[in-house]
Amino acid sequence: MVGDNPERLDSEASFAALCGVSPVERSSGRRQYRRLNRGGDRQANAALHRIVFTRLRVDPRTQNYYERRIKEGKTRREIVRCLKRYAAREVFHLLGQLLRRCPTW
Repeated sequence: MVGDNPERLDSEASFAALCGVSPVERSSGRRQYRRLNRGGDRQANAALHRIVFTRLRVDPRTQNYYERRIKEGKTRREIVRCLKRYAAREVFHLLGQLLRRCPTW
């Protein structure tokens, strides 16, 4: 995925779109909301999914975030969408560090 052409990943947003976790604006009548992009790399999306649900089980910061967003009235699906985007942001920065250290990869 990323190793094939790392030059195309010039921003967090492009990485999120590549992984299929970029938000897409949707509306239904008077209600407007965001949903996850249905495109992108399915394996990368599955990896982010595993990261999010593992963090929901074991990471206190993620659990606190989840509880806070539930109290705000967000649905589980909306919260997972946000968490996937946050995870993609962290993975993008880690990959950037890795690619800077090993430019031939």
